[in-house]
Amino acid sequence: MKEAVRPILLVEDNQDDVFIMQRALRVGKITNPLQVVMDGREAISYLSGQDKYADRDQYPLPFIIFLDLKLPYVSGFDVLSWIRQQAALEDVVVVVLTSSGERRDQDQAYALGARSYLVKPPNAEGLSGIFESLQSHWLSKSNVTPIASIS
Repeated sequence: MKEAVRPILLVEDNQDDVFIMQRALRVGKITNPLQVVMDGREAISYLSGQDKYADRDQYPLPFIIFLDLKLPYVSGFDVLSWIRQQAALEDVVVVVLTSSGERRDQDQAYALGARSYLVKPPNAEGLSGIFESLQSHWLSKSNVTPIASIS
């Protein structure tokens, strides 16, 4: 039986940045479903399968999370800390994708378990390059990549 394509989770409160991510996925021909949550509290609800996210068929766990740091209600740092305390999420890759280039933010994100820290590119083309790099990374590790794409 073929394993289902796992989604990408974007934790982002800015609609313009959500649009850029959606466009980058199209430009990069990435076909993984994109799930979007708009704040830190909603991210934790999604990842813990609470409230409207209880249906794991509709809201499966992602293989990668793109996490903004400056979020309403619960900060991205607090979300990242929470994620790394969850055994069920230990294999989920967390990439901080933020407008902050501050060194202290980078250091804190890595200390909390981020796999990568990226300053948001200004356009979809810059972001699609990130997906190409991720796909190359996974293919170099094995013949299987969690990124689904159109050939």
